[in-house]
Amino acid sequence: MRHLSRRGFAVAAAAALTGLAAGDAAASGPGHAPVARDMRGMWLATVANRDWPSKPGLSAAQQRTELIAHLDTAVGRHLNAVVFQVRPTADALWPSPYEPWSGVLTGVQGKDPGWDPLGTAVAEAHRRGLELHAWFNPYRIANHTDLSRLVLTHPARRHPDWVVPYGGKLYYNPGLPEVRTFVQDAMLDAVRRYDIDAVHWDDYFYPYPVAGQVFDDDAAYAAHGGNFPDRASWRRDNTDRLVREMAASVKGIRPRTQFGISPFGVWRNAATDPLGSDTRAGVQTYDDLHADTRKWVREHWIDYICPQVYWSAQPLDQQVPANYSVLVPWWSEVARGTGVQLFIGEALYKAGDPAQPAAWQDPAELSRHLTLAAKYPQVKGHIFFAAKEVGADRIGAMARVVADHYQRPERAPR
Repeated sequence: MRHLSRRGFAVAAAAALTGLAAGDAAASGPGHAPVARDMRGMWLATVANRDWPSKPGLSAAQQRTELIAHLDTAVGRHLNAVVFQVRPTADALWPSPYEPWSGVLTGVQGKDPGWDPLGTAVAEAHRRGLELHAWFNPYRIANHTDLSRLVLTHPARRHPDWVVPYGGKLYYNPGLPEVRTFVQDAMLDAVRRYDIDAVHWDDYFYPYPVAGQVFDDDAAYAAHGGNFPDRASWRRDNTDRLVREMAASVKGIRPRTQFGISPFGVWRNAATDPLGSDTRAGVQTYDDLHADTRKWVREHWIDYICPQVYWSAQPLDQQVPANYSVLVPWWSEVARGTGVQLFIGEALYKAGDPAQPAAWQDPAELSRHLTLAAKYPQVKGHIFFAAKEVGADRIGAMARVVADHYQRPERAPR
């Protein structure tokens, strides 16, 4: 094969994907079964400059170059979707009228970086045949508890009654109807402005439990929780409302834009609920994050779910606290017959990390995950955390996935 520049490679790959799309259409005609599609995504995290930009304060040209490099890496790995974090901490990576520019860009919250990262990401991803899923965090405000460190115009400073400090961080209170309205308006601004392929949320709803601390929503519960048997039921209803309302709003603005959620991998343990998984996880999304992720699938409120199944497929007798080979079939049963697409979140970041158990030191571990998941027709693909590891590939685990499973480009499922 002749040598291609990075841009040339991306253009060639995009052309190949366009050809695949035409082939899909032809193969789906009379007498032909539709061609299977496969989600091959990567998360591109911006919170605390995790993946991008490499540090705050780079020039607009440097930031753009780094962003394009991540997209080209995705193409080179035969991925087809990038899940780009554009609202990491109640801020924005686009010119939002609701919230300040994110400090991850310039180092100063509210400072205009001189370009539009989300608009650029959408255009450049589509040019390369990649889907662009815009990843938002609904309630997280800051990774500290000092309101005075936020820019003066920040909505949290204008409405301190909306804010709950907890576990060393600041959160919007999900129990306030005005908060749910505001955070949806802030996110939907991006849906109106850009041709994004999906709105994506991760696992942060009510915060993860912190020992010895209480999430203080007493006043909101007293004002709005009277019709519920207990506070946990009220909190779950608050999260349900957010999901249901956002789903309807996204479809009302862009009917073809999907709405997907990537929760923590355990809904409930079977010891807690017979409908739960055979796991022993210390966190259960239903009980601890007040997120009934199973219900959202069964009620078809969302288009896809991508549970973060961040455990190895080690032998079951070593199952502490969970196991990939237990959770993938469990989620497959949840998704069966719902029409909701099931993707599996993969812990690429653990591969080769010396702090992780022995299974994660094997470059073939993630490839085995995809082989196992392929036995379950409800699984429509995988998303890898995260972009930095997709590129660096510490022990060759991603290269092994590509060699074993991604030898040719493929379109994302729809």
